[in-house]
Amino acid sequence: MASFKTVMKSGHPPTLFSAFLYFDFCFAIWVLNGAMGPFITETYKLTPAQTGFMISLPILAGAIMRFPLGVLAQYIGRKNAAITEMSVIMLAMAYGFFFVSSYDDVLAMGVLLGIAGASFGVALSLGSGWFPPEHKGLAMGIAGAGNSGTVLAVLFAPPLAQAYGWQTVYGFAGLVMAIPLVVMIVLAKEPPDLEHQSFKDHVSCLFTKDGWAFSLIYIITFGGFIGLSNFLPTFFYEQFAVTKVEAGRLTMLAALMGSGIRIVGGYFADRMGGILVLSVVLMAAIGSFLALTAAPSLVLTTMLFMLCFAALGAGNGALFQLVPLRWPTNTAVAGSMIGEVGALGGAILPNVMGLSKQYTGSFATGFVGYAVFAAIVLGCLFLFQRKWVGTWVGPRGKVLETPAGRPMPSGGMEPAGI
Repeated sequence: MASFKTVMKSGHPPTLFSAFLYFDFCFAIWVLNGAMGPFITETYKLTPAQTGFMISLPILAGAIMRFPLGVLAQYIGRKNAAITEMSVIMLAMAYGFFFVSSYDDVLAMGVLLGIAGASFGVALSLGSGWFPPEHKGLAMGIAGAGNSGTVLAVLFAPPLAQAYGWQTVYGFAGLVMAIPLVVMIVLAKEPPDLEHQSFKDHVSCLFTKDGWAFSLIYIITFGGFIGLSNFLPTFFYEQFAVTKVEAGRLTMLAALMGSGIRIVGGYFADRMGGILVLSVVLMAAIGSFLALTAAPSLVLTTMLFMLCFAALGAGNGALFQLVPLRWPTNTAVAGSMIGEVGALGGAILPNVMGLSKQYTGSFATGFVGYAVFAAIVLGCLFLFQRKWVGTWVGPRGKVLETPAGRPMPSGGMEPAGI
């Protein structure tokens, strides 16, 4: 088992750190409206359904923008794509600070926040691009741990909103975005794993069953993570009548688990196999969702969300251990496509929870629906892996090795001479 130091020596740590920071700050901005949901709801006297739609809009917009940014990154480079995106985000935050003054403006701002959500595929491909196949799971887990940006948002946005007004938070966010932008310019290097391909080659993952299988799983793991991350401040505020700031802190506990465990999920996926890890975490997520329908106490609910987020986070890391094995030369595009569909699932969740509350009086129906869907996906994974193992991935989802014991470099195809 390779040590962490050995893994880092096999790639380019400054680029990995730049990718993590880029994704972390983008993620924080992406979920700002969710973190400030109770403030916005109170300002405009929104119904539960309106709140759910307002929270889901940045997720939906980010999902739609992910694939185009992934394709752009293949042509101008992942580093340049990241720099361009962060520059545009700073302009979007200026709009939020100066011009948001109505519910319709909040919805427009939600679309602009989606620009930050597009960073996913580029960040993970940039961070892992310098690392060999047997260590990509951990590298992607580290870059993907940038979803800890949720923690930054729910920790800092509510107290800042309470002290200075929630519109001012957009201005603060635009200023701090300069930090990852400068780090990216100074430290990051474009990875050497990009092959010159036609547009048809780039988007080929869109027309494979495996691409849609991965997307289905990611609707549960990442869709659940981003959807709940955005909705939990509102959930805690309405379900338990805690303060807006306390609701953010409770959300932080769950989000922190999901972000940190993502690295662990990628690490164990490298060692034990991504398919095995995904199977375990899906079962844990199903159990957590069903337990939450009982409307337990605040303490128990928080603990269940921490368990649920840990499972979803580990699943995110495990899934993206498999992506570069299946699509080794266009990981950014494949990752963006999978991330796009997964995020669309996350956009559905706040709406389902809001409608559940408005029309049934509780959130239980929403939790049951997601548990049932996760169970269906778990059954599908069992069927998918029977075709995957031995074709492009090894037993339980580990790297497929050649007869000589070396990792296969390109989607399970042996190099010449082996």
